[in-house]
Amino acid sequence: MTEAAHDVTVWPTVHSIPVSAVTDDGPPGHLRPPKPQDVAGGTGTGRDTTGGAPGGPAPGGAATGVGTARARPARADAGAAAQSEAGAGTGTGARANPAAEFGFSGDPGQHGAPADDMLHAQRTWDASLATNRLDDLGVTAERRRVETAPISTAVGLVVDGGPARVREVLQSFLDHTDARLLVLDLGDVDGAGAVVREFAGREPERVTAWHVAERPAWRDGTATWGACRTKLLQLDTSEVHVVTDGAVVLEGDALTPLVAAVDDGAVAAGWTGMERDGEEWRPAGPGRVTALGGELMAVRRAVALGAAVAEARDGAELSRALRGELVVPEDRLPVRRAGEAP
Repeated sequence: MTEAAHDVTVWPTVHSIPVSAVTDDGPPGHLRPPKPQDVAGGTGTGRDTTGGAPGGPAPGGAATGVGTARARPARADAGAAAQSEAGAGTGTGARANPAAEFGFSGDPGQHGAPADDMLHAQRTWDASLATNRLDDLGVTAERRRVETAPISTAVGLVVDGGPARVREVLQSFLDHTDARLLVLDLGDVDGAGAVVREFAGREPERVTAWHVAERPAWRDGTATWGACRTKLLQLDTSEVHVVTDGAVVLEGDALTPLVAAVDDGAVAAGWTGMERDGEEWRPAGPGRVTALGGELMAVRRAVALGAAVAEARDGAELSRALRGELVVPEDRLPVRRAGEAP
C-alpha cells in the first residue's frame, strides 16, 4: 500500500517499491565486456601475472590505460616516407617533418638500426613528450568524454537527512555530469525529502525519486544499506551504476574517468582504494586494488546485480563482493566532501 503526501507517493518500506515494470529492454549497450581473466568462468586467475599481451592493458592495473582510445593500425614507415618525399618539393606549404613541432626528433623517413637501443629510447621519450603536451591541452579528457558518452550511466543516492548537504550534492551532480540521478529518500529525515521533491519537480528528465516512510537502520530505523542499494540497482536500467555515500560534492567531471576505467575492463572503479595490511585496511591506489572506498565508485550494474549486495553494509563491502578487477584511476578526481571549503 502507498499513501499520498503532497501529491507524492510514499512507500511504506524500501522492499515495497515495485520493480516489475522496470526492464532492461532498450538500445544495445555500449559498455565493453570485463576482462576475460576476471569474470566468473574465465580461464585466468584474476591477476595479471604475465605483464599483459601486446596491445593489452598495462601491467599493474588498468588505471594506467584509463580512457585510452581504441587501437588504431599504425601507419607503415614506407608510407610515411613516401608522404614526406611527395610533399617536400611541392612548394604548397607541406612540411617535411611536422612531427618536430610536437617534440619528435629526426625525419619520419629515418628508420635507424633495429637494434639501436638509443634510437628506441629517444623515440619513446619523444612520444611521451608529445602525449604529455596533448594531455596539457585537454585532448585526453575530451577523448574520454566522447568515448564514454554512449555508455548509459546513473547515480544512485540514498538520502538520510541533512537538507543543506543534499541540496549541495544534487546540484553538483547536475552541474558536472549528464547522468540520471536516482534518489531514494528514507523517512524524510530533517525535511530532506522536501529538497528531493524540489529537484525532481525542477529536473524531471534528470532526477527520479522514491520516497519511503521507512527510516535508515543507521538512524534507528529498519532500512539497511544493502537493501537500499539492491533496490536502486533494480530500479536502474543503465549499464554503469554510480554508488555515492551522499556526502561527495563534484567540482568537475569526476565520473568520466571512472566510467572509462570500467569500459577498459574493470568491474568497478572508485575515487579511493584499499589494501589489507594484516587485520587493518590501508589506503591504496592508483591502479588495481583489493577494495574500493564507498564514497564514489562506478560499477557494472549487470555484475553488481549478481553479487550479494543485500548483505553489504557499505560501499567497501559491496566492492569486495564483486567478481573482477577493481581500480583507482590515475586521474585526481575533482571531488570534495560536503561542507568542506572548495
